[in-house]
Amino acid sequence: MKHLFAWGIASILAFMAIGCGHSIEQELGTTDLATPHVYTNPTGDEFPILAWYSLLGDQVTKERYEEMAEAGFNISFSHFGTIEQVEQALELSQGTGVKILITCGEMYNDTENTVKRFRHHPQNAGYFLRDEPTGADFPALAELAENIRKADDTKLLYLNLFPNYVSPAHLGAESYAAHVKQFIEQIKLGMVSFDHYPVVFEGVRRDNFYANLEDVAAESKKAGIPFWAFSLSTAHDPYPVANRGAMRLQIFTNLAYGAQGIQYFTYTNPGTETWNFHNAPIDTNSQRTEVWDRVAEINHEVQTLKGVFLGAEMIKVRHTGENIPAQTVALAEGDLPAQISKVEADGEGVVVSQLKNGTMRYLMIVNRDIYQPQRVTVECAEEVMRYLPNGKIVPAATYSPSLYVEPGDMLLFGWQETK
Repeated sequence: MKHLFAWGIASILAFMAIGCGHSIEQELGTTDLATPHVYTNPTGDEFPILAWYSLLGDQVTKERYEEMAEAGFNISFSHFGTIEQVEQALELSQGTGVKILITCGEMYNDTENTVKRFRHHPQNAGYFLRDEPTGADFPALAELAENIRKADDTKLLYLNLFPNYVSPAHLGAESYAAHVKQFIEQIKLGMVSFDHYPVVFEGVRRDNFYANLEDVAAESKKAGIPFWAFSLSTAHDPYPVANRGAMRLQIFTNLAYGAQGIQYFTYTNPGTETWNFHNAPIDTNSQRTEVWDRVAEINHEVQTLKGVFLGAEMIKVRHTGENIPAQTVALAEGDLPAQISKVEADGEGVVVSQLKNGTMRYLMIVNRDIYQPQRVTVECAEEVMRYLPNGKIVPAATYSPSLYVEPGDMLLFGWQETK
């Protein structure tokens, strides 16, 4: 839905009609543009948590960036119109724990000088190229990416893809997976980002959310690059107010599939009547809503468990339940590791993910139901530990093997890998 509301993207993307400038060299040598950009986590040893449609105008203050950090965000993405606004945000965000993903008009009509101006700034989280392009846009975007890389090939290069409920014909590809593959190979950003908001009106859910993750996770894994994914946090037609279960389902399922960055659309209310935006974490009066607290709760849990998720590799994802989502695989005998002898749920079903991070192996279970709890039974070997939302690690045997898992919530287990 982000491509449908007016924030001026048409004007700053005029570069597509006129090209992106001339060849330039980095201070320390020529960038090898034949190889993909190498992804760098812009938040260092923290898990990246990005706020889309962030602070603008008189909201751009040190105190507001500190408030964002309090909610667990460490990257702010505002649709700034001018280079001076970017400069102000970079300066005011210093010391707050929040970095700035850069976009402004000059990024597209004076790419070299703009990137050179900000490339050494410690608050620079990277450069925004475009939201939701089709395949027809890829050649111009590849040229823009090359021009940014020639000036700075060390920062995040960010572009966000359409979800799979946009038709392949519109995307200009045979399938959604082919669209993702084409993007990876043609623009060479070293990462994938996509948005998919599965909860539509009360009681209705797009089950192709899981198919979207299956495709993105598979294509990213083939290319050896990470992906970032979204949760919806601002209600607008046809999406309801983001409740706790819906947001936890989106964030935890993304992580179960191996996402290396999470994002929220939006942080502030876009302030337009188009699409009836309401109940953003920060409203049009710059005050918090109930959604701010829900987002903060999830973000702090994710950051507390960053030792599990940051750098994790998804080994396999399976699903339980009588009717599993399209394009997913049912949990079958032989799918579980030796340390886990049983996973069962008494309701709609759960996501069962195996993750690897260094010498640790993890089993993550997410309740697919955003309205009802499920009793989930997990039988573990003696060495298996349970990872709690507050960061404590206790023997799994401390708890009953059968537990109620709240809507959209998760259970997390881990053990040391043995050779």
